Amino acid sequence: MDEKAAPVRIEPVPEPPYVYHYYMRPRPKVVVKRDLLPGLVVALTTFAFGLPAAYLWSWLAPAQLKIVSPQDGKFYPIGVESYHRLDALMVFVLIGFGAGVVTGIATWLLRQRRGPVVMLGMTAGSFAAGWMAQWMGVKLALGGYPMPASIKPNDTLLIAPSLETWWGILAWPLGAALAYGCCTAWNGLDDLGRRLG
Repeated sequence: MDEKAAPVRIEPVPEPPYVYHYYMRPRPKVVVKRDLLPGLVVALTTFAFGLPAAYLWSWLAPAQLKIVSPQDGKFYPIGVESYHRLDALMVFVLIGFGAGVVTGIATWLLRQRRGPVVMLGMTAGSFAAGWMAQWMGVKLALGGYPMPASIKPNDTLLIAPSLETWWGILAWPLGAALAYGCCTAWNGLDDLGRRLG
């Protein structure tokens, strides 16, 4: 026998086909046209809740006890009553932020409409609801603490709570966007679970 055997030819193993292409779904795109009407409905519904928030603030915000100055006839707070200016603002911010968190979670539960269009509608509606709550809340508070017909110097009066800055209306949209953003980050799916609904 010949000791020199023919070399063994090793055939290269073919690479397996890339199977994952067949099982991967295409990356979902942002749906705009179909979500415009639901986004508008979310914005208007959120705006409507500004009225109950206004009533709640006018009921919870503390009034200020003030005295009528004999020199110039202006109202001045008695003692630490001036702190109620900040109390009224903080009550408004807490109501707005709490309503914003509830709004964000409720909007997230609309599984078939999750996405940036509905989130923008929710944020715009939350901003409008905050504005409505401030504007209407001050009006309702003025109705709850009417001024007497005649005012004399050194009279003490309960003055209706007021909001001296408009920064408080940002609490509602910030709370809503934060809650919706946290739900989105927690979800982690490319389509935010729209197809599962």
